[in-house]
Amino acid sequence: MTEVKRKIIAERGRFLIEVFIIFLGIFAFSLIPWLVLPLFMSNKSIFYGPLYYFLRAVAIIIAVPLFLLFSNFILESPKRTEIIEENMSPSLEYLKLYSFPEKNFKDQLLYGILILFIVFIPLDFLVYFLIPDMLKYTGEALSSSPTNSYLLQSYSVFLFSVIIIQICVSIYEESVSRGFLTMRGKEYVHKMSAVIIASLYFGLMHFVYFLNPVSKNYPFWFPFIWFLQTFLVAILLSILVLKKKSLFPVIFAHALNNIISAHAVWNYLQGNDFTLITYYMYIPLMIIGVVLFIWKFSIIKAGVAVVYEDIKEYFKPEEKLGEAKGDVYFRIIIDLFIGIIILALGLFIFGV
Repeated sequence: MTEVKRKIIAERGRFLIEVFIIFLGIFAFSLIPWLVLPLFMSNKSIFYGPLYYFLRAVAIIIAVPLFLLFSNFILESPKRTEIIEENMSPSLEYLKLYSFPEKNFKDQLLYGILILFIVFIPLDFLVYFLIPDMLKYTGEALSSSPTNSYLLQSYSVFLFSVIIIQICVSIYEESVSRGFLTMRGKEYVHKMSAVIIASLYFGLMHFVYFLNPVSKNYPFWFPFIWFLQTFLVAILLSILVLKKKSLFPVIFAHALNNIISAHAVWNYLQGNDFTLITYYMYIPLMIIGVVLFIWKFSIIKAGVAVVYEDIKEYFKPEEKLGEAKGDVYFRIIIDLFIGIIILALGLFIFGV
């Protein structure tokens, strides 16, 4: 094995150690809602789901920076970024992702809105439109969990629950996938390797629905559609967080899209046909998306160019490491392998 290949493995090995430490921390803090909440209320209560997800989001926001401090004592903190403007601890760098700089807030909000209307909503609509049973599968798979029973409740209960739950889900999914795996991963490996590893983990989390008993009643490739959809979106979100150094745009877009998608699922489970859902919900949203696309075309075009260049860069030899063409193939295979290992760690440690 060449020196370059050994370095590729060593960098990712050290990152895996940190991932293991952080995931253990998340597991420890996630035990609080998992063990304590059932002592105070039944999982059939309408408040159980929202409170469970809220406590889990809080647990992750606390656990990640706290255990980054711990891992920093064990591992020598890496710095692969070419320019280091501030000598900041990993914990503070992570917490800074939640900040709302006043001068950049409008910019952050705009990108969140564009991601929502140009990427999330059209993609969801196309999947539901081209694969009619996908909406039914989504509803049955999600509502099979006790914490998602709100999908089967009255609209008032559903609306109260979906807003709290999906905001919390977006916070902790983005905190782990983009905030930790992408932003921290780039300190160990090339930034696009961190993007691919984090995105693969995020996509495979959704593919895990293949193990749901509901999936046996549907084509085996339905969970794969979820994987492909979330994997591609995750790449865009990771690149956006790398550029903007803030989680706000992706949490904003992710939460609102989940709320909209949950409305489609709830309506379908109530017996409303997808044609009706399309007419009253998706068509108005798509019209807004078209207006935004035309209005902000220059920004969208520039963003697409950035994403294209970053993805193209991933398949080129990394000069800093002295990679040859064969090393690129090796790196890609190792990155895919690392993403699968991180998913396995997540499933084994805290079941996400």
